Amino acid sequence: MSAVYYLLPKCQGTTLRRIVREATTDVVNGVIQLIETIVSTPLQSLSQEQLMSTGGVWESCDRITELPRDNQAAVLSVMSSYSKLVKDALEEIEEAQNSDGDPFSDVLGDIDMEERGNRDTYWSEADRQVMAPCLGLIKASKASLKKVSEAVKNHGKVREQEYIAQLDDLADCSSEISPSVDELVLCLYPPMNYVAVRFNAAKLASVLKKMLDIVGMSHVCPEAENSWVQFLNRAVDHNMDKVKELTPASA
Repeated sequence: MSAVYYLLPKCQGTTLRRIVREATTDVVNGVIQLIETIVSTPLQSLSQEQLMSTGGVWESCDRITELPRDNQAAVLSVMSSYSKLVKDALEEIEEAQNSDGDPFSDVLGDIDMEERGNRDTYWSEADRQVMAPCLGLIKASKASLKKVSEAVKNHGKVREQEYIAQLDDLADCSSEISPSVDELVLCLYPPMNYVAVRFNAAKLASVLKKMLDIVGMSHVCPEAENSWVQFLNRAVDHNMDKVKELTPASA
């Protein structure tokens, strides 16, 4: 099976090869685990551990049949997973924001207010003002992944090496968005460090601008349809400018 992976030409796309490699590794590791389980189990004995290991191998083999057939499908697959992560992060912080200024109410709900002490577990009005453009950046992240995925689905091509490489560039850049969103969300919780918020907002904005620049120059974004790229670029700039207005550049 490993030999089959190595027979997949690199020119077919690094994203596709990465997905195939991970799926192949899962199967091989599952078989190794099954063999170790069989060896360590007494003969003529079928243990629960053996059954579970066998089931794991079958599941890994079943996933092989569901692998993307080309780099376009591979890029769409990874972008879908990134979009879900960003969606979850946005829902998390919005839910916390709607908890009457107390994002830790679900964790500390039974603890007496006086016992909990100071404002470090609450958002101030200034915090909420800072949060608004940060949420705007996260929403721009979600919208960017959605629009880029649609562009790849509608216009992505794998006939030429140049097109395959452009798809890989989009996949690589989009992989940076979810971690950047997570870092920004994490520093939005009280007590809010404005310097950290500004830094992580700028980092996310930079990643988004990079992806939008790449997609705007790629084959998946015909000139007649690139208005959404300009709109999202303006949205990123607007929200980042607001973050800068509301936060200090340094401590």
